Amino acid sequence: MAFQRLRAVALLAAMTLPLALAACGASGPSAAPVATDKVDLPPSYKFVPPAITVPAGTTVTWTNHDNFTHSVQLDGVAAPGLVMKPGESVSQAFATAGTFHYVCTFHSQNMQGTVVVTAPTS
Repeated sequence: MAFQRLRAVALLAAMTLPLALAACGASGPSAAPVATDKVDLPPSYKFVPPAITVPAGTTVTWTNHDNFTHSVQLDGVAAPGLVMKPGESVSQAFATAGTFHYVCTFHSQNMQGTVVVTAPTS
């Protein structure tokens, strides 16, 4: 009887594990960058899209649609992060090409994103 239960649990795990892994895969900061200069913060403790791409000289705007205060803190920048209360937006200009990672300083474990800035086209 115990063997049959163990076998049933193993079969169930084998069937659901690929689905769980697939559901986790495409939504993190490693997803392909989206060409946009706007990032939304919906009621879910995340940046949407988590990775964006813009040409140098673009100003990116983050808008907080969540019920909690969030921030945008760029890695390697000593200045304080850009803080947004619910309903507020913040903007940051990106003058040079590069990859810029950022976090919400209040929820850094869940809220991370990337801005990929490309060289301007002539």
